[in-house]
Amino acid sequence: MPPTRRHGNNAGRTSSCLPPIAPMNACAIEFNNVHLQLAGSAVLRGVDLQVRAGELFGLVGVNGAGKTSVLKCLLDFCTPERGDIAIFGQPHRHGAARQPLSFLPERFQAPHYLTGGDFLAYLTRLHKARPDAQAVQHTLSALDLAPEALRRPAREYSKGMMQKLGLAACLLSGKQQLLLDEPMSGLDPKARAQFKQVLRQARAQGRGALLTSHALADVEELCDRMAILHRGRIVFAGTPAECRARHGGAADASLEQAFLNCIAA
Repeated sequence: MPPTRRHGNNAGRTSSCLPPIAPMNACAIEFNNVHLQLAGSAVLRGVDLQVRAGELFGLVGVNGAGKTSVLKCLLDFCTPERGDIAIFGQPHRHGAARQPLSFLPERFQAPHYLTGGDFLAYLTRLHKARPDAQAVQHTLSALDLAPEALRRPAREYSKGMMQKLGLAACLLSGKQQLLLDEPMSGLDPKARAQFKQVLRQARAQGRGALLTSHALADVEELCDRMAILHRGRIVFAGTPAECRARHGGAADASLEQAFLNCIAA
């Protein structure tokens, strides 16, 4: 959903509102020595993180590691004690810097009184996007969300349907950088597979995504690079293959075993 506090396919593509595509390997998101405390407890302890434009980047960690706090700092929902955050080179506190972002929270819930179609129409207007009927249909089909569901009020949606609606809104926003907090939560196996295809197609068009996930198999299959956040610090950043090579302990080690070894070190 749009970060508005203070201030390949055709899915999500619009005719006039997409920002210029940043060069591949340009830095879309950068954290430099970011510290955050909440209720007197240290949550982030000097986070350094770089996400390149146009890449699919997975942020993983155990519950309470600080993954959602990283996204909240990026969106200016909470203020770090020190450190710098930049979005495509601009300080994140500037409202204009957050314009290329579209955010899906982990516990997404559309207003219960709106139909799915009304919600999508509202969000695309808020993002100043103008997806045509074909783009909307393509996105719904890609996420396995039946068009007739858009005529139903959100209060009648299952968890999986609600998640698909939120993902559709992000994709149709036309924004260059997606922020997805546990985006596959509640999706059935078919929808998960289709969503991965959608993200790969978005990447092929130069759009990137920073996603959090507890499913390391999904991260290994989908993400170009990943970072492990543990006790408020980045303890690994690189490709999934590099993580297995560095922390796996054996040639045939899984990413899950490499993750366990990494956070235990």
